[in-house]
Amino acid sequence: MATPNPRGRLALIVFLCQLALMVHTLPLQADETKTDSNQAEITAPAEGARDGMVGIASYYAKRYNGRRTNSGVRYNPEKLTAAHQDLPHGTRVKVINLANDKEVVVTVNDRCRKRSRPFIDLSRAAARELGFLGKGVARVRIIVLADGTQESS
Repeated sequence: MATPNPRGRLALIVFLCQLALMVHTLPLQADETKTDSNQAEITAPAEGARDGMVGIASYYAKRYNGRRTNSGVRYNPEKLTAAHQDLPHGTRVKVINLANDKEVVVTVNDRCRKRSRPFIDLSRAAARELGFLGKGVARVRIIVLADGTQESS
């Protein structure tokens, strides 16, 4: 009886391992694709790009006063600044509180953690102007402004 070719046997083992890995990771790849499409549906503006996107706003805790933001600037609770998960630093954003229609224009200078729905973290001054400083969170509309413009309503 002849012994099997060692190279052929090794090639067969490698092939079977790769096949098993593909079959094993297939459900993970399907979940990843499903999550990406769901996120696109959630973050897409409901009525068009000009109307912005509806999301949740909160404000920085007092313990962050004076700490460096992601952009390197120190956080000042009296300035109109914000943290956002995707928008580039320096982007000006109009935030409208949907409960009372108050609005404020803030500059993004920090990052916040990724979330499944639109979210913005505001400075305490911005939260005060929007009227939810004592409440913690508010439902808002987030509108990205073109460079150097302030939309008027």
